[in-house]
Amino acid sequence: MNILLLGSGGREHTLAWKISKSILCDKLYIAPGNAGTMQHGENVPIDFNDFEALGRFSIVNNISLLVVGPEEPLVNGIYDFFKENDQLNHIAILGPSQKGAQLEGSKHFAKDFMSRYDIPTASYSTFNSEQIEDAATFLRTLKPPYVIKANGLAAGKGVIIVDEYEEALRQVKDMLLNKRFGAASDTIVIEEFLNGVELSVFVITDGNGWILLPEAKDYKRIGANDTGLNTGGMGSISPVPFADEDFMQKVKDRIIQPTIKGLQSDNIDYKGFIFFGLINVGGQPFVIEYNVRLGDPETESVIPRIKSDIVQTILECANGNLINKTIEIDPRSAATVMLVSGGYPGEYVKGYKVTDLKSGNANTLIFHAGTTYKDENIVTNGGRVIAVTSLAESAKEALLLSFERAERINFSDKYFRNDIGFDIL
Repeated sequence: MNILLLGSGGREHTLAWKISKSILCDKLYIAPGNAGTMQHGENVPIDFNDFEALGRFSIVNNISLLVVGPEEPLVNGIYDFFKENDQLNHIAILGPSQKGAQLEGSKHFAKDFMSRYDIPTASYSTFNSEQIEDAATFLRTLKPPYVIKANGLAAGKGVIIVDEYEEALRQVKDMLLNKRFGAASDTIVIEEFLNGVELSVFVITDGNGWILLPEAKDYKRIGANDTGLNTGGMGSISPVPFADEDFMQKVKDRIIQPTIKGLQSDNIDYKGFIFFGLINVGGQPFVIEYNVRLGDPETESVIPRIKSDIVQTILECANGNLINKTIEIDPRSAATVMLVSGGYPGEYVKGYKVTDLKSGNANTLIFHAGTTYKDENIVTNGGRVIAVTSLAESAKEALLLSFERAERINFSDKYFRNDIGFDIL
């Protein structure tokens, strides 16, 4: 079959690598892709939010399966666009309906959903620009640090955590009155701070059955020892040592199963991934956030541990046949280190030549995140440039392999964290 994958980051290169291995994949297209995805399929220069162009391309190229990588087209309703078009509705789609995508597209929607279905999460309240005084009052009921979130999509940068009340109130005003995150902060959510260790848990679900994927832990801060600004992610490891059988049973019983039942009760059409951003508070799992797609850079650690044919699983999901289905997981550990451009997540320069990208080790994989071709060279085209993932019998061995390989990839102003995973190993 012909498959169309949407996206251009490290997540999409990893998915392209895995999809291309399937015996069910005849031709893989990636829109728009990057310099790495070209190794596994054909890049097509279509914006993933241009639904009309994607629809025309799908008809002309006999697409049978659409795999949506990033959250934005899902929140914008690409599933509904295809399913409501008589020429496109035969195409299997991995991704939820627009209503389902509100689990990520609206923090208020997600928190209300969790509240209604008794899914453990931090206490919260929602405010708009006419409720500044109410927000100030609510902040006084909380203990610092204070967590303030833009309600809508903000490219992973819409969460502010501050220690002082006055600074928290200033951030509230900046979001609501100055539109710091544009329309995403027309409404904000202020919530209780939960103190614990974060992890990412993933399922693929057809709205009834679901399959648990390998869990992962990612590292958001730019600096060693989790210091500095938040980024899109500086690396990840899978599995997570503290996510033992007892803890994961709590996750299944208290979080995953109630979420699936909630989707059913709300009549939400959901066929895709759910990313549970969790925090372990004294051995008890709480939900920080939902995402309606795989995380990045967690994908680069999770997908290489899946030994099963991923296209077969995706089709079973899209066709509503996941009940009693399983997948095979590689017992080895995976460790991903992200190479970024100097200055990221602030200002950085694009266009630096990237060299020494050949793996040289069967257990080390190189995934492109922000690259493109220019004058027959691979050049940097984003803040996060390359993800290096290694598989080994232990997380420490996998990390050492990835660190060693990261050292040998070259581009100007290259930077990576050399402490990924050390906090929990």
